Amino acid sequence: MSKGKSKIKTHKGTKKRFRLSAKGKAMHRPSGTSHLAQGLSKKRRRNLRGTTAVDPCMEPTIHAALNGYSN
Repeated sequence: MSKGKSKIKTHKGTKKRFRLSAKGKAMHRPSGTSHLAQGLSKKRRRNLRGTTAVDPCMEPTIHAALNGYSN
């Protein structure tokens, strides 16, 4: 057996929470969307729909954890 470098594993928790867009941005679902939404204003609920891009300072960390795989 050869003693080369070990492979870098994908971080499964990050893989479940983030996806990479076609241009390479890390996208995520905002927090506060699971339940108890009736307490929020309609404007807040509307703005929580869909996915949003991650702050640019966190992107290198997420890219390293995903190791190039988003789904």
